[in-house]
Amino acid sequence: MTTASSAQPVALERAYLLLNHGPTVLVSTAHGEERNVMAAAWAMPLDFSPPKMLVVVDKSTYTRELIERSGEFALCIPTRDQARATYVAGSETGRGTDKFAACGFATFAASRIGAPLIEGCLGWLECKVVPEPHNQQVYDLFIGEVVAAWAAPDAFSGNRWHFPQAGRRSIHYLAGGSFFATGEGFSVAEPQ
Repeated sequence: MTTASSAQPVALERAYLLLNHGPTVLVSTAHGEERNVMAAAWAMPLDFSPPKMLVVVDKSTYTRELIERSGEFALCIPTRDQARATYVAGSETGRGTDKFAACGFATFAASRIGAPLIEGCLGWLECKVVPEPHNQQVYDLFIGEVVAAWAAPDAFSGNRWHFPQAGRRSIHYLAGGSFFATGEGFSVAEPQ
């Protein structure tokens, strides 16, 4: 058991690594004929009604440029089987190339936005940007109001996650190309 006397310090610039804020997501966007996808480890829910999500998208990215022009984006929740492609999506630029093709991502049309959704994922959130210019410029933080949400029924149904097989689990980015996958579920609720 760790006590105050045995706890080890963590460098403040690495403190973010201690907080698991949710699965890595693929952020897709499009404007006109242009489209792009990137991986983001910093995404999380913000509000219930209307539902809102937060995602950090750096100023230098092509995805950011397309989000600012279109006012929308999708968050796609990749699986362990998609981890390598997710890493590539987060490591390579989409300027001048079709990153969906480069990563091997097949797509399908969203229902309420122009950004494509990525096949094989566990879930999809279609979002419209809630303009917050200060947060966007200073913190690279985008708020998206969820206008449609979808889930793969083998992994999410009855408002609950259930991961049927190892390759169909959400992934969480650690650093340096390392991920971990969601583990076995357990319950502490009293039996009914």
